[in-house]
Formats: sequence, structure tokens, C-alpha cells
Amino acid sequence: MQGLIHIYTGTGKGKTTAAAGLCIRFAGSGGTVLFTQFLKNDNSSELAVLEQIANIIVLPSNAYFGFTSSMTPEIKENARNHYNNYFTKILGKVYSGGYGLLVLDEIITADNADLIEHGRLMDFLKNKPYNLEVVLTGRSPSQDLQDMADYISDIVKVKHPFDKGISARMGIEK
Repeated sequence: MQGLIHIYTGTGKGKTTAAAGLCIRFAGSGGTVLFTQFLKNDNSSELAVLEQIANIIVLPSNAYFGFTSSMTPEIKENARNHYNNYFTKILGKVYSGGYGLLVLDEIITADNADLIEHGRLMDFLKNKPYNLEVVLTGRSPSQDLQDMADYISDIVKVKHPFDKGISARMGIEK
């Protein structure tokens, strides 16, 4: 089976949740999953469940630098170095691990913030293993990412409690 490229994007809640759901579906069919996250602090609630499923491997980034909009130039440079090294580690696992599904959660946001090398991401997607299904999440994917994708799901916020000052709640938004 040829692996395709999925993008979950938009202003709405649920991009990571959709990716996690696909991981469960894929693992349930006997496939092996590598789940990775950029720009998150490695304690998202969905990770606790994904880590319990035998054929889902969660590869934590082991670093959190805060929101991209709050990063100083020094923090941004540290984040750029970290996430490019993390991407190298991900690629090493992909090319040696026999995975059928790779989730790159929030890589689009990292790409937009220039925290990973865009050309390297595009090269990987153009030359990925034939059978590898790849999911990218985050807001505002570049046009070349959109052109590369086989699926694009735009999750649109119509209404959200954050607009009323309600913070992210454990088990719902985090």
C-alpha cells in the first residue's frame, strides 16, 4: 500500500486529537506508529494512552521552549538547534524502524517559525519510504506543503471557551 501525506490544520481544537485517533486506528489494524511532537512539553494527555499501545512508539522531544511568539532570539536559536536534531533522530527511526505511520505533530508550526529546515522537511516528504503514511499538524501550512499533501483537513474554530477566558483544561485541551 502506498503511504500518503495528511495535513490536519486550522484554527479549531482537535488537530492532535485527530492524529492520535488515526494512530489508534492504524495500530488497531496491526500497523506500527511513530508519534512525535514539536513545540509541546511532552505531557499532553493523549501521550499517556498512546504509550500504552504496544505498536505505537512515542518519541518525546525532551524540551519545551514556550510559545513561538514569546521566544527571544537566543531561545529561538536553541529551539531551532534542538528541533533540527530531533528531526534527524525521527528520520533515523523512520529509516530503520519499519514504521507504517509517522505523526509529526505541530511540525507545521515549527516550520512556519523557522525552527526546522523547510527544505529538509520537503525533501523527506518527496523521498519518504513508499509505504509510510505521514501526518503533519499545525496552522497555516505553506503552499508547497499543501501541494505535497494527499489529504488536508481544515479544522475550523466556530466557538471556543478560550475566547471567554477559560484556560486549557486537562483531558479536554491538554
